[in-house]
Amino acid sequence: MNRLQPIYDLTVELKNLLDKPVSAKSREAVITDLNRLLIRRGVEMENLSPPFSTEEQSLGEKLVPINQAVQKKMQVMFSGLKTEMKQVKQQKKSNQSYTNPYRSVQAMDGMFMDRKK
Repeated sequence: MNRLQPIYDLTVELKNLLDKPVSAKSREAVITDLNRLLIRRGVEMENLSPPFSTEEQSLGEKLVPINQAVQKKMQVMFSGLKTEMKQVKQQKKSNQSYTNPYRSVQAMDGMFMDRKK
């Protein structure tokens, strides 16, 4: 039996999962599924050892471009997530400054004191 077939199947499943549009509400479930599939694929890859048959080599050659596409799509997804997290953090900071605008002011009594930071 071809030892690369389970890895190939898991990689195709990863690609199909990443091809689906991801909304903000379903993102957590998608990331959970991605982690589950990546762990399973990692276990399969650890159990894989040379030598490879010609059939396994040809399947491996088909696997490489699919894996590269999966990596690119995951990178895009996680960079979007990072951007959204930065926006949320900035929004939180701006909301705090709106509710307490004098929080960052050092001297509350009107006296100015020169201080190195």
